[in-house]
Amino acid sequence: RDGPDWILNGAKMWITNGTIADVATVWARTDDGSIRGFLVEKGTPGFSAPEIHKKLSLRASVTSELVLQDVRVPDESVFPDVTTLRGPLSCLNEARYGIVWGAVGAGRACFESALEYAKERIVFDKPISAYQLTQQKLAEMALELNRGALVALHIGRMKDDGTLRQEHVSLGKMGNVRGAIEVARSARTILGANGVTLEYPVIRHQNNLESVLTYEGTHEVHTLVVGQALTGESAFR
Repeated sequence: RDGPDWILNGAKMWITNGTIADVATVWARTDDGSIRGFLVEKGTPGFSAPEIHKKLSLRASVTSELVLQDVRVPDESVFPDVTTLRGPLSCLNEARYGIVWGAVGAGRACFESALEYAKERIVFDKPISAYQLTQQKLAEMALELNRGALVALHIGRMKDDGTLRQEHVSLGKMGNVRGAIEVARSARTILGANGVTLEYPVIRHQNNLESVLTYEGTHEVHTLVVGQALTGESAFR
């Protein structure tokens, strides 16, 4: 800290819309060890947000790196009454809850594309949907999607009645994202070589889900959240 102002230094990769945003919310550890939130406006000296290129996932999204080099922020741009990780983590839980639903939606788009294709693709005088192996894939996909939708619905109801905890959200993200990836992969096999083209939505969703597996907390991090809730022991460090 320098008088009434704060001086921020650091960098963070993989920030959605960082290049085009007018204001960035930056969470940083201060000299006294507390966690504070800062509003940093675009154009502030020392603040830059270069765009990340050459992605094969989430290609429609602007993804950026935030770089802060001796960025001076006035005290009125600091979030009041937030001095711990509870602040940023509460935001993350909201985003993770959205992913619980979003993964099901991506998986369902893949399933519906594969189902329609299977009914129309003729092999040996009948649609491939009439073959047992294809029906097994479709049935397993439907099972996973309905499981995921019920999990998301239950988590939403817990959120509404105030009983939702972070480990519940972690379980939802872990299971639904992993399940959606498996659905996308299975749908791709039904489509055959067509599945790797953009004529169908499957490979796009599959590539995007690989990013979803990582962002808003990796699968491994959520595993440790659930593990701590089960055992009472933190294994993060």
